[in-house]
Amino acid sequence: MASAKDRLLQWLRDAHAMEEQAETMLKAQASRIENYPEIKARIEQHIVETQGQQKKLESCITRLGGSTSSFKDLAGKLMATMQGLGGATMGDEIVKGAVISYAFENLEQATYTGLIGAADYVGDTETKRICEEILQEEIAMADFLKQHLPGTVQQYLTREETPDVMSKR
Repeated sequence: MASAKDRLLQWLRDAHAMEEQAETMLKAQASRIENYPEIKARIEQHIVETQGQQKKLESCITRLGGSTSSFKDLAGKLMATMQGLGGATMGDEIVKGAVISYAFENLEQATYTGLIGAADYVGDTETKRICEEILQEEIAMADFLKQHLPGTVQQYLTREETPDVMSKR
């Protein structure tokens, strides 16, 4: 049976792998977006935030006496690469990407909400503070995607109905 501190450490490693996956997914998305500059710019901003989140999580993991899981990080990156390859083949890639990103941001919010509870339980105020900071970044990204999803869909549909105009990216 794992102690609460051990479980927190495991969940922090999982969150780190999740952020590795997010970075790979976001970079693939941003590299292919051609006609939706506002979405591309926000994704590129979130890539920087995601890289910072990874560093913050690493500091928590190290402070608790652990290290990141190379296997979990690699598995997350591989999954994101496969998602990216699948997205590149879709005719409505920008719409599917926005929907998947919005869902992923909500997964991240749930993860950090749980980590905040676990850190509070074990009395790790520093990890709790860091997870609260990261949670706010994830909420902001999800809110951006939610606000822009209808307009992105409408822009996509307009472009799709216009002859000789690329709509998918």
